[in-house]
Amino acid sequence: MSRPTPTVQVEAFVLGPYATNCYLVSDPEKRICWIVDAGFEPGAMIRRVREQELTPEAVVLTHAHIDHVAGLAEVRSEFPDVPILIHEAELEFPSDPELNLSAGGGIPLSAPRPDRTFTDGDTLTLGDSSWRILHTPGHSPGGVALYNQADGVALVGDTLFAGSIGRHDFPTSDGDALFRSIREKLYTLPDETTVLPGHGPPTTIGQEKRTNPFVQG
Repeated sequence: MSRPTPTVQVEAFVLGPYATNCYLVSDPEKRICWIVDAGFEPGAMIRRVREQELTPEAVVLTHAHIDHVAGLAEVRSEFPDVPILIHEAELEFPSDPELNLSAGGGIPLSAPRPDRTFTDGDTLTLGDSSWRILHTPGHSPGGVALYNQADGVALVGDTLFAGSIGRHDFPTSDGDALFRSIREKLYTLPDETTVLPGHGPPTTIGQEKRTNPFVQG
């Protein structure tokens, strides 16, 4: 059975030295968008927003490690009024070089502090699309997935990858929590759900449940 026409468009941009997947989620008819994560060198993403004459309604962060927030200052410079949203557990991470792991990497960076927070179960809307916040701690304490049930898509940050899972050896990571997040939050989504991760190619929930060598369903 075919799916209905998607309510939004999602375009991936692979940014910076860590090949971070950052996403432009847009409603072309209403000319509005979100920037989901803002990694190093976000110029290509900013140019696409300008080319399509989109108005960013928010920068939504899946989590606040350096490779996902390094471009926040540049995005905020281009779009001064756009609010930055993050899970409440990581409100202080972008501006703290220890928490966002940039100090440990030898490039201490203090990114703009988010303007608003969300928590597990909250719903964000972009035009006619609805996205449920799934709190998926483990890789980081405030990691989240953004799940659009109507379009069957989940932006999962660094919790789950195609054939792999997020690292859980950082100071604020928790391996047990990561495994629970995958099993109890992500693997409960429909098998056909498209998974758009923070690194690497897309996958599906069903594919990872069957074949992921770290966490099988």
